[in-house]
Amino acid sequence: MCWECGILMHQNTAMNNLHEINSKPLDFNAVSDLIFTEKKLKLSAEAIEKIENCRLYLDKKLEKHAAPIYGINTGFGSLCNVKIDNNNLHQLQENLVMSHACGTGRKVEKHIVKLMLLLKIQSLSYGHSGVQRETVERLIDFYNHNIIPVVYEQGSLGASGDLAPLAHLSLPLIGKGEVYFNDEIVASEVVLKQFNWNKIELKSKEGLALLNGTQFMSAYGVHLILKSFKLSYLADLIGALSLDAFDGRIEPFNELIHFIRPHNGQIKTAQRIKDFLEDSEIISQHKEHVQDPYSFRCMPQVHGASKDALNYCKKVFATEINSVTDNPNIFVASDDIISGGNFHGQPLALAFDFMGIAMAELGSISERRTFQLISGQRNLPPFLVKNPGLNSGLMIPQYTAASIVSQNKQLATPASVDSIVSSNGQEDHVSMGANGATKTKQIVDNIETILAIELLNASQALYFRNPLKSSEFLESFLEMYRSEVPFIENDIILSTEINKTVAFLTNLNIDTEELF
Repeated sequence: MCWECGILMHQNTAMNNLHEINSKPLDFNAVSDLIFTEKKLKLSAEAIEKIENCRLYLDKKLEKHAAPIYGINTGFGSLCNVKIDNNNLHQLQENLVMSHACGTGRKVEKHIVKLMLLLKIQSLSYGHSGVQRETVERLIDFYNHNIIPVVYEQGSLGASGDLAPLAHLSLPLIGKGEVYFNDEIVASEVVLKQFNWNKIELKSKEGLALLNGTQFMSAYGVHLILKSFKLSYLADLIGALSLDAFDGRIEPFNELIHFIRPHNGQIKTAQRIKDFLEDSEIISQHKEHVQDPYSFRCMPQVHGASKDALNYCKKVFATEINSVTDNPNIFVASDDIISGGNFHGQPLALAFDFMGIAMAELGSISERRTFQLISGQRNLPPFLVKNPGLNSGLMIPQYTAASIVSQNKQLATPASVDSIVSSNGQEDHVSMGANGATKTKQIVDNIETILAIELLNASQALYFRNPLKSSEFLESFLEMYRSEVPFIENDIILSTEINKTVAFLTNLNIDTEELF
């Protein structure tokens, strides 16, 4: 198997460094390419026409229509029956953005906020939201100049859209709030002055179009799908290393077994691990033992089930990032303005819970393989050290993995089964998808650490199989890894080695064709 074809160290490229926002669906390959090549955004002629036609239609509608239209000339939420005079519509929108900026807790990571900007721009470009072109262009300016609004993790119920996070995302448009710029947090008005930009004078409905939507949840979803598929790949790769380190058997990965229980993820996992181990001297040698423990033998069934769950979640998030999720929606062709509920995050909430459970299982089985490797079986020394007793070796990293696995079990409790009444009873069922997003991110980040601990142990264990070698592919991977985290002769501070291993896995850029 070709090492260079599958895994490369991350490199940016300046080629084709522009992405046009249009009606072509965003897929995860495109988003990954946008992220890694740092492409700039530009509205297509098609998107400009849709945005401008929708805004013109709404302006003309307000000139002729005196009756209340929710969110356009009324209050919001339970204040939906309060009619607002046309002279106050600009102030109504600014008030909305400011009053809803109630985020608390930790700051959202900048790369996720940048995804929020991308997804909000995409959603507004379809021409069903009634925003000005200038508003969308300013969001693009923020994206292209890496002016990243400060957004907080807590505050969204995942139902009326991600109101509080999206309010913080929108504050810089009106010269309020804070942004990251040049690696510092500064007041938005300072950056506007630096670029000689005036604040956006929000027109009717624009505040609501900006705040309604699922872009907080969706940005987390995109980030977690990309990272989870990478970790799923690495779980197979590191699991194959551990199988060889444990002197395991290859028979459980024979395709004949999996074709008679043809779950897609199961078949893919078995084939991938077989490919990883092709021509390994260790896997090919005679075995005294008849069977391996489940954590090795059942990798296709366990890893595969998580793959199938991730594919379901990928489909949900792919649909969401190509959708219009604000309210009300404007349909120029049919002369309709319809108030509905596309902002409700229930599809995403269920997907986050499913993803969290699926990823927690990858961590659970990984920790069991680590436990087996340090247990002194199959001619491996206890705790994988040359002089056990004097040295504790890799005894305690397994403790760390076990504690994280236990935390993941707690975090995997579904958020979507909860709801709480808000907005004076108007919003009487909410998805809690935003809480699902943030806790699933913690689970996925934890998996990276658990797999790093398994890799540390597998690399150490394979040293004791010398002079026998694993496959060319896995030996190449180990050579790269050991250049950063070498064999441990005597006790050292192991948190350093774990952190270096996590960084090693984080910096691996795996071809998306291998992931999906």
